[in-house]
Amino acid sequence: MTAESQKAAAVDGRPGAPDWLRRAATLNELWTFVILVALVAFFTIAAPGKFFTTYDITQIAVNAAIYLVLGVGMTFVIITAGIDLSIGSVLVLAAVAAGEYNLRHGGPNSGWGTVAFCVVIALAVGTAWGALQGAVVASGKVPPLIVTLGGLGAALGIAELATGGQDPAGAASTHLQNSLGFGKVLGIPWMVVLAAVVTAVFGAVLAGTRFGEHTLAIGSNPTAVRRAGIPVGRHLVKVYGLMGLLAGLGAVMWLASYGTTSIAGHSTDNLKVITAVVLGGTSLFGGRGSVLGTVIGVFIPAVLTTGLIVIGVQQYWQDVAVGVVLVVAVYVDQLRRKTRERA
Repeated sequence: MTAESQKAAAVDGRPGAPDWLRRAATLNELWTFVILVALVAFFTIAAPGKFFTTYDITQIAVNAAIYLVLGVGMTFVIITAGIDLSIGSVLVLAAVAAGEYNLRHGGPNSGWGTVAFCVVIALAVGTAWGALQGAVVASGKVPPLIVTLGGLGAALGIAELATGGQDPAGAASTHLQNSLGFGKVLGIPWMVVLAAVVTAVFGAVLAGTRFGEHTLAIGSNPTAVRRAGIPVGRHLVKVYGLMGLLAGLGAVMWLASYGTTSIAGHSTDNLKVITAVVLGGTSLFGGRGSVLGTVIGVFIPAVLTTGLIVIGVQQYWQDVAVGVVLVVAVYVDQLRRKTRERA
């Protein structure tokens, strides 16, 4: 623990808080993992020989890859007691910006130089949008819910203005699609490898760096953190900028997988990602969470979707199930919070 976080904890009156938070996170991860295992067991029994095959495992991992990258960023945001409803629209805006550049510089036949610049564009657009929202939250004292709800509409509107509301054909280079989109290394899709690397890197950042400690401390008691001399506003800008950066990376992954921007296809991304993060044990009240928990939480809806398809249930039921699970997860989180306050 750094001197800053120790001081913040001392002001808060709970010097052992960080260790307790880690123990609580581990417990949440265990229960979430039990739920995931139970779902896998149920669908395996319900559809013997059809579920949990090598093909299913690969498809589940690929389908979950983008949501996992978004979930990592959302974990940091929610730990600060914030929220970001705009991630789907930011992903679309970043994809449109990169796709429009690609269309004007070779389209599907564009070279690696164009591919690299498109990646930079997507990451830059996402980061800038996220940082802007963070600045409004930090300096304007506007609730994150309102800021990101406005950001959701504004980002989507700009994307629609730029494209006329149509998904442009040839928005991604075949080089990007054949490598990141469809390529494999040692039999593992590059999409899954990239998501795993992002998860490992930012999991380490949250668990073992000053940036991660400050993120947890701000969510626990921002007043105490300010008194300890930690610049809360600047840190929030970085956290929301990180969320935007990973939304931009999600845009690159989407273009690589589907070759188009899918402007109308990301309206429920925020629901799915927030559900996964909360299922993974990150508290909507802030101050508690882990990237490992988010990994497990992301795979629960992914397994649920694949399982429902395999046993012949309409996929639309997945949206119903995700909504119900989110409400239940928040309710359980409230019960845990009240229990801790009474203890």
